[in-house]
Amino acid sequence: MSHMENEPKKVVIVDDSALMRQMLTTVLDSSPHLHVVGAAPNPNVARSMIKQENPDVVTLDIEMPGMDGLSFLEKIMRLRPMPVVMISSLTQDGAQATVAALEIGAVDFVGKPSGNLKDGIFERADEIISKVLAAAEISPSKLARLTAPKKWASVNFDTTEQIVAIGASTGGVTAIGQILSELPANAPAILITQHMPNQFTGSFAERLNKQVAMTVTEAGHKERVLPGHVYIAPGDRHLRLGRSGANYVCLLDDGPLVSGHRPSVDVLFESVAENAGARAIGVILTGMGKDGAQGLLKMQQAGAYTLGQDEASAVVYGMCKVAHDIGGVLKQVPLDDMASAILSQSRKQAAALAGGARRV
Repeated sequence: MSHMENEPKKVVIVDDSALMRQMLTTVLDSSPHLHVVGAAPNPNVARSMIKQENPDVVTLDIEMPGMDGLSFLEKIMRLRPMPVVMISSLTQDGAQATVAALEIGAVDFVGKPSGNLKDGIFERADEIISKVLAAAEISPSKLARLTAPKKWASVNFDTTEQIVAIGASTGGVTAIGQILSELPANAPAILITQHMPNQFTGSFAERLNKQVAMTVTEAGHKERVLPGHVYIAPGDRHLRLGRSGANYVCLLDDGPLVSGHRPSVDVLFESVAENAGARAIGVILTGMGKDGAQGLLKMQQAGAYTLGQDEASAVVYGMCKVAHDIGGVLKQVPLDDMASAILSQSRKQAAALAGGARRV
């Protein structure tokens, strides 16, 4: 029997709470495009259910008592890669576990409401359905996991004036991790906006800082931007590049959502276009929606070099596709080549700037 395009996507739910399994089933089954084919109370039941039902997507509670959602996820990703959406509490511990899960290859996560579970889950029904649906569309071959970092020799730059700005959403954690793990300790300064809730960005920065050669932190307001450093937008604030005298600085604000987000990639990219112009490189990575597309186009118009992740390597091609379609992307690059594309472009810019300085 051929699988029809319009058949609903099959979902398996893994959660130790009977109430949670019941509510998630109700929410997901309310979409004509999704069908819950099983709900498992633990990984052992889930394993046989996944074998039997061959689902398109799995939702996994990350904090099941007595069981480790992470080691189960690791097994799935090794033995039978498939899109997994984590269900996690928005606590500090939940944040650490979720970021670890995203590194292992989970596609996305939904935060458990902290108050009344029932009301909270139904209030989030749209978000849960859209994330699970988007995950179900992803081909398992695209589910990257963070591999051991490549060791880069340090690079010779004639100037430290350059800025690399990176924007990402769904699938961005592994993409950013891979790029940063392939950059040397003295690479140009990098500012990153990754769509994530507040508690998560701190954990994300901490984990990256242990894994890569550059120094990675959550950006601080008015913090000076230095080469060899990576600044990640905090989960509830816009990150902009500003200037203070001769120096670049990070500026944070909690202004309104832009393109539906705070932090917004458009906000970061537009500030880089304005303040760094031809000294900048813009990079748009995997993610749903269109945040960053207009900003990347502005960067390119201001003389920056712009790179977009290609469709074959992007977990979700959405943001890259819109940026490419409106002419914001000068070059599309597979994820595996992104770090070297950033470095070679930095070298070219550095040489051009040094040449310009000598001519003056």
